Amino acid sequence: MPTDLIYSDASELAELIRDRKVSSVEVVQAHLDRIEDTDPKVNAIVTLADGVLEAAKTADEALAAGVEVGPLHGVPFTVKDSFDTAGVLTQRGSPIFEGRIPDADATSVARMKHAGAILLAKTNLPEFSYSTESDNLLTGRTNNPWNLDRTPGGSSGGESAAIAAGMSPLGLGSDLAISVRGPAAHTGIVALKATHGRIPMTGVWPRVPRRDWHAGPMARTIRDLALAYSVLSGPDGADGFATVPREFDAGLGASPDRPVRLGWLTDSGLGPIDSEVAATVQKAAEALQSTGVLTEAVNIPALERDNPLDLFYRQHVMEVKPSFRDVTAGHEDQMATVSQRMLAGPDTSVRDYVLAEQGIERLRDAFAEYFQQYDALLLPVLPIPAHEHGLTRFTINGQTVNAAHIQTATIPFNLTGLPALSMRFGTSSDGMPIGVQLAANWHAESTILHIASLLESLSPVRNEHPTL
Repeated sequence: MPTDLIYSDASELAELIRDRKVSSVEVVQAHLDRIEDTDPKVNAIVTLADGVLEAAKTADEALAAGVEVGPLHGVPFTVKDSFDTAGVLTQRGSPIFEGRIPDADATSVARMKHAGAILLAKTNLPEFSYSTESDNLLTGRTNNPWNLDRTPGGSSGGESAAIAAGMSPLGLGSDLAISVRGPAAHTGIVALKATHGRIPMTGVWPRVPRRDWHAGPMARTIRDLALAYSVLSGPDGADGFATVPREFDAGLGASPDRPVRLGWLTDSGLGPIDSEVAATVQKAAEALQSTGVLTEAVNIPALERDNPLDLFYRQHVMEVKPSFRDVTAGHEDQMATVSQRMLAGPDTSVRDYVLAEQGIERLRDAFAEYFQQYDALLLPVLPIPAHEHGLTRFTINGQTVNAAHIQTATIPFNLTGLPALSMRFGTSSDGMPIGVQLAANWHAESTILHIASLLESLSPVRNEHPTL
């Protein structure tokens, strides 16, 4: 199969199709062939959309007729199976929803289609999107294409694995605490969790706790994230959190009139971080400094005072349990272990819930103060590279932590709603990708996309792909 098609990014594919140097049919067929060849080993794809080749043929005919087309015309894309897709199975990783076919697309899916993209397939996830590994009772476990014995993460792990393995150039994931950025880091791709509300969550499930859930693009290049973000962002008149106009941006833009100021950290309340991960963050800071970015090691005391992981669990258990009890009532024998444990655990007291809310407010205040001095923050995505399937505890630098620790560096930006981006910048001693995370002020997506583009141009691992 043509590797120049399956590993081209969506921006290039769109240009090739518009210039009629390659047809949409050829591009779609190349990805279908890649899925047939590769997915039996990876198990990232749970459903192929019907009529994709016919849709590609229609896209080619539109170009031949001179019809004005969108920026992703004829380009295939994949979608995490928590997003509603009209006429296509959306089973949410659970036997409880087996056979479910929505009547309408999620807003983000509809916007991708309006831009000309063609829905290729749905991708795997944990049950209800509630785990950091993509495994469930209905469609099984997804493997990391860099090493099939390792996890691609969760909850958008099927999406990250599909893109990393060349089965898709571009996709949609959702993020509650880690779920686009962590899988991206595990598999060496890129992902953006925009400011909360920037991309409507209409038609994505679950929605509780609503203040923490985000939808976001996943891809192989920063320019694809920027393109997808431009397509996906803006109010839809249905999501009450999506209220900021698409054109509003609080960032620096592509050509700041002063040096970018960036702080970086590898500790400051993050707990133990693998030495290779910490070294990769420092190398990324040094690389950015070489471009004229003003970099400085920083700490954020609020991350040490209020443990974001603890705040998250005290907040979200209180809000999630009633909804999940309603959904699973009478279907307890069809629930995965993770959901069973969550529902069986102790409820959060009202006092602890209020204290958690106050802690989250202190985090917001601390970041508001931080971004008065700096344009962006550079830090790890994950404390370790991709790990073996099914681990419940990790030992990092001699310290043992439970598996929830994997979310420590990503959760603060869900709790506060700040935009954050994950991209690869290194490789572990055993060959697994290592990512770094960039965060910026609210509604300053252009800032992290600009910095990430600089960093991508300096990356020692640019254009590396897994061998399958």
